[in-house]
Amino acid sequence: MEKRILINDFATRSFRDVADQDYIAARLSYRHGLYSQFHWQSLQALEKYLKAILLYNRVKAKDINHDLDKAIKYTRKLPFLLKRSPITDEFIKHVSDFGRFRYLESSYFIKGPKLAELDEAVWEIRRYCKVLDHEVTLPSGKVANMLSRELDAIEASDQHPPQKFKLIGGLLEKILDKREHTSRSALIWQNLFFGNSIRKQVRMHSALYAVNAPLYYIRKF
Repeated sequence: MEKRILINDFATRSFRDVADQDYIAARLSYRHGLYSQFHWQSLQALEKYLKAILLYNRVKAKDINHDLDKAIKYTRKLPFLLKRSPITDEFIKHVSDFGRFRYLESSYFIKGPKLAELDEAVWEIRRYCKVLDHEVTLPSGKVANMLSRELDAIEASDQHPPQKFKLIGGLLEKILDKREHTSRSALIWQNLFFGNSIRKQVRMHSALYAVNAPLYYIRKF
Protein backbone atom coordinates (compact mmCIF):
# COMPACT_ATOMS: atom_id res chain seq x y z
CA MET A 1 0.00 0.00 0.00
CA GLU A 2 2.85 2.39 0.79
CA LYS A 3 4.23 2.07 -2.75
CA ARG A 4 0.79 2.73 -4.24
CA ILE A 5 0.39 5.88 -2.16
CA LEU A 6 3.84 7.15 -3.14
CA ILE A 7 3.17 6.58 -6.86
CA ASN A 8 -0.15 8.41 -6.69
CA ASP A 9 1.50 11.26 -4.78
CA PHE A 10 4.15 11.48 -7.51
CA ALA A 11 1.44 11.63 -10.18
CA THR A 12 -0.29 14.43 -8.30
CA ARG A 13 2.67 16.60 -7.36
CA SER A 14 5.03 16.05 -10.31
CA PHE A 15 2.43 15.90 -13.07
CA ARG A 16 -0.98 17.33 -12.12
CA ASP A 17 0.21 20.19 -9.90
CA VAL A 18 2.95 21.22 -12.34
CA ALA A 19 0.43 20.98 -15.21
CA ASP A 20 -1.83 23.37 -13.31
CA GLN A 21 1.04 25.85 -13.17
CA ASP A 22 1.84 25.36 -16.88
CA TYR A 23 -1.82 26.03 -17.63
CA ILE A 24 -1.81 29.35 -15.77
CA ALA A 25 1.46 30.31 -17.46
CA ALA A 26 -0.09 29.53 -20.86
CA ARG A 27 -3.02 31.82 -20.07
CA LEU A 28 -0.64 34.64 -19.20
CA SER A 29 1.36 34.11 -22.41
CA TYR A 30 -1.75 34.27 -24.58
CA ARG A 31 -3.06 37.36 -22.83
CA HIS A 32 0.21 39.16 -23.54
CA GLY A 33 0.64 37.99 -27.12
CA LEU A 34 3.44 35.48 -26.51
CA TYR A 35 1.96 32.86 -28.80
CA SER A 36 5.01 30.62 -29.20
CA GLN A 37 5.23 30.36 -25.42
CA PHE A 38 1.47 29.81 -25.26
CA HIS A 39 1.79 26.84 -27.60
CA TRP A 40 4.65 25.29 -25.62
CA GLN A 41 3.08 25.83 -22.20
CA SER A 42 -0.28 24.50 -23.41
CA LEU A 43 1.43 21.39 -24.73
CA GLN A 44 3.28 20.98 -21.43
CA ALA A 45 0.09 21.27 -19.41
CA LEU A 46 -1.89 18.78 -21.49
CA GLU A 47 1.08 16.41 -21.67
CA LYS A 48 1.40 16.32 -17.87
CA TYR A 49 -2.33 15.92 -17.27
CA LEU A 50 -2.37 12.95 -19.62
CA LYS A 51 0.74 11.44 -18.03
CA ALA A 52 -0.84 11.82 -14.60
CA ILE A 53 -3.98 10.01 -15.75
CA LEU A 54 -1.91 7.18 -17.21
CA LEU A 55 0.16 6.89 -14.03
CA TYR A 56 -2.86 6.94 -11.72
CA ASN A 57 -4.17 3.98 -13.71
CA ARG A 58 -0.77 2.24 -14.03
CA VAL A 59 -0.67 2.34 -17.82
CA LYS A 60 2.95 1.92 -18.92
CA ALA A 61 3.94 4.73 -21.30
CA LYS A 62 7.66 5.45 -21.17
CA ASP A 63 8.13 6.85 -24.69
CA ILE A 64 5.68 9.78 -24.76
CA ASN A 65 8.20 12.59 -24.20
CA HIS A 66 6.32 15.62 -25.62
CA ASP A 67 4.18 13.68 -28.11
CA LEU A 68 0.50 14.32 -27.38
CA ASP A 69 -0.59 11.93 -30.12
CA LYS A 70 1.21 9.08 -28.33
CA ALA A 71 -0.27 10.11 -25.00
CA ILE A 72 -3.78 10.05 -26.45
CA LYS A 73 -3.15 6.61 -27.97
CA TYR A 74 -2.07 5.28 -24.58
CA THR A 75 -5.32 6.51 -23.03
CA ARG A 76 -7.08 3.81 -25.03
CA LYS A 77 -5.62 1.33 -22.54
CA LEU A 78 -7.41 3.02 -19.64
CA PRO A 79 -10.27 1.14 -17.94
CA PHE A 80 -12.61 3.91 -19.08
CA LEU A 81 -13.17 6.23 -22.02
CA LEU A 82 -11.49 9.64 -21.78
CA LYS A 83 -14.34 11.69 -23.21
CA ARG A 84 -13.44 14.85 -25.10
CA SER A 85 -15.22 17.28 -27.38
CA PRO A 86 -14.22 17.79 -31.03
CA ILE A 87 -13.01 21.28 -30.07
CA THR A 88 -10.60 19.78 -27.55
CA ASP A 89 -9.31 17.25 -30.06
CA GLU A 90 -8.71 20.04 -32.57
CA PHE A 91 -6.87 22.09 -29.98
CA ILE A 92 -4.71 19.11 -29.02
CA LYS A 93 -3.81 18.67 -32.68
CA HIS A 94 -2.95 22.38 -32.97
CA VAL A 95 -0.56 22.47 -30.00
CA SER A 96 0.84 19.07 -30.97
CA ASP A 97 1.72 20.51 -34.40
CA PHE A 98 3.27 23.76 -33.15
CA GLY A 99 3.98 23.54 -29.42
CA ARG A 100 6.99 21.22 -29.61
CA PHE A 101 9.11 23.68 -31.63
CA ARG A 102 10.77 25.80 -28.96
CA TYR A 103 13.50 27.30 -31.14
CA LEU A 104 11.40 28.39 -34.12
CA GLU A 105 12.51 25.33 -36.09
CA SER A 106 9.15 25.37 -37.82
CA SER A 107 6.73 28.08 -38.94
CA TYR A 108 3.55 28.41 -36.92
CA PHE A 109 0.26 30.26 -36.83
CA ILE A 110 -2.51 30.90 -34.38
CA LYS A 111 -6.07 31.78 -35.31
CA GLY A 112 -9.22 32.08 -33.28
CA PRO A 113 -10.05 32.10 -29.56
CA LYS A 114 -7.34 29.62 -28.64
CA LEU A 115 -7.31 30.63 -24.98
CA ALA A 116 -10.96 29.64 -24.62
CA GLU A 117 -10.13 26.36 -26.38
CA LEU A 118 -7.28 25.72 -23.94
CA ASP A 119 -9.62 26.37 -20.99
CA GLU A 120 -12.12 23.85 -22.33
CA ALA A 121 -9.45 21.24 -23.10
CA VAL A 122 -7.92 21.51 -19.63
CA TRP A 123 -11.31 21.29 -17.95
CA GLU A 124 -12.37 18.23 -19.93
CA ILE A 125 -9.14 16.27 -19.45
CA ARG A 126 -8.31 17.36 -15.92
CA ARG A 127 -11.55 15.90 -14.58
CA TYR A 128 -10.00 12.44 -15.00
CA CYS A 129 -6.78 13.51 -13.30
CA LYS A 130 -7.25 11.68 -9.99
CA VAL A 131 -7.47 8.16 -8.62
CA LEU A 132 -10.79 6.93 -10.00
CA ASP A 133 -10.45 3.17 -9.61
CA HIS A 134 -10.41 2.79 -5.84
CA GLU A 135 -12.36 1.04 -3.09
CA VAL A 136 -14.16 2.25 0.03
CA THR A 137 -15.49 0.31 2.98
CA LEU A 138 -19.20 0.96 3.54
CA PRO A 139 -20.79 1.20 7.02
CA SER A 140 -22.09 -2.32 6.44
CA GLY A 141 -18.52 -3.56 6.13
CA LYS A 142 -18.90 -4.27 2.43
CA VAL A 143 -16.12 -3.06 0.14
CA ALA A 144 -17.36 -1.09 -2.88
CA ASN A 145 -15.41 -0.19 -6.00
CA MET A 146 -15.86 3.49 -6.83
CA LEU A 147 -14.80 3.61 -10.49
CA SER A 148 -18.30 3.63 -11.95
CA ARG A 149 -19.48 6.25 -9.44
CA GLU A 150 -16.48 8.47 -10.14
CA LEU A 151 -17.11 8.23 -13.89
CA ASP A 152 -20.82 8.98 -13.38
CA ALA A 153 -19.87 12.14 -11.47
CA ILE A 154 -17.57 13.24 -14.28
CA GLU A 155 -20.23 12.62 -16.90
CA ALA A 156 -22.83 14.46 -14.81
CA SER A 157 -20.55 17.51 -14.64
CA ASP A 158 -21.37 18.17 -18.31
CA GLN A 159 -24.91 19.06 -17.23
CA HIS A 160 -23.83 21.73 -14.73
CA PRO A 161 -21.80 24.94 -14.86
CA PRO A 162 -18.16 23.83 -15.27
CA GLN A 163 -17.04 25.96 -12.33
CA LYS A 164 -18.93 23.63 -10.00
CA PHE A 165 -16.65 20.67 -10.74
CA LYS A 166 -13.78 20.49 -8.24
CA LEU A 167 -10.84 18.16 -7.71
CA ILE A 168 -10.30 17.60 -4.00
CA GLY A 169 -6.80 18.81 -3.16
CA GLY A 170 -6.26 20.27 -6.64
CA LEU A 171 -3.79 23.13 -6.97
CA LEU A 172 -6.18 25.20 -9.12
CA GLU A 173 -8.86 24.78 -6.47
CA LYS A 174 -6.44 25.94 -3.74
CA ILE A 175 -5.54 29.00 -5.81
CA LEU A 176 -9.21 29.83 -6.38
CA ASP A 177 -10.00 29.56 -2.68
CA LYS A 178 -7.18 31.92 -1.70
CA ARG A 179 -8.23 35.36 -2.91
CA GLU A 180 -4.82 36.90 -2.24
CA HIS A 181 -2.93 34.23 -4.21
CA THR A 182 -0.66 35.88 -6.79
CA SER A 183 -1.74 33.46 -9.54
CA ARG A 184 -5.48 33.74 -8.98
CA SER A 185 -6.10 36.73 -11.25
CA ALA A 186 -4.29 35.03 -14.14
CA LEU A 187 -6.40 31.90 -13.66
CA ILE A 188 -9.84 33.50 -13.48
CA TRP A 189 -9.33 36.24 -16.11
CA GLN A 190 -12.04 35.72 -18.77
CA ASN A 191 -12.28 32.03 -17.83
CA LEU A 192 -15.54 30.20 -18.50
CA PHE A 193 -14.40 26.97 -16.87
CA PHE A 194 -12.49 27.80 -13.68
CA GLY A 195 -13.64 30.25 -11.05
CA ASN A 196 -15.76 30.58 -7.93
CA SER A 197 -18.53 32.46 -9.75
CA ILE A 198 -20.70 31.24 -12.61
CA ARG A 199 -19.92 33.03 -15.89
CA LYS A 200 -21.93 32.59 -19.06
CA GLN A 201 -19.75 34.65 -21.37
CA VAL A 202 -16.28 36.14 -21.53
CA ARG A 203 -14.47 38.70 -23.67
CA MET A 204 -11.04 38.04 -25.12
CA HIS A 205 -9.26 38.86 -28.35
CA SER A 206 -9.29 36.29 -31.13
CA ALA A 207 -5.68 35.88 -32.18
CA LEU A 208 -4.52 36.04 -35.79
CA TYR A 209 -0.76 35.69 -36.02
CA ALA A 210 1.77 33.77 -38.12
CA VAL A 211 5.57 33.46 -38.17
CA ASN A 212 7.86 31.91 -40.76
CA ALA A 213 10.82 30.02 -39.34
CA PRO A 214 14.37 31.03 -40.41
CA LEU A 215 14.80 27.61 -42.00
CA TYR A 216 11.89 28.43 -44.31
CA TYR A 217 14.01 31.11 -45.99
CA ILE A 218 17.21 29.05 -45.97
CA ARG A 219 15.51 26.22 -47.86
CA LYS A 220 14.59 28.65 -50.64
CA PHE A 221 18.27 29.12 -51.57
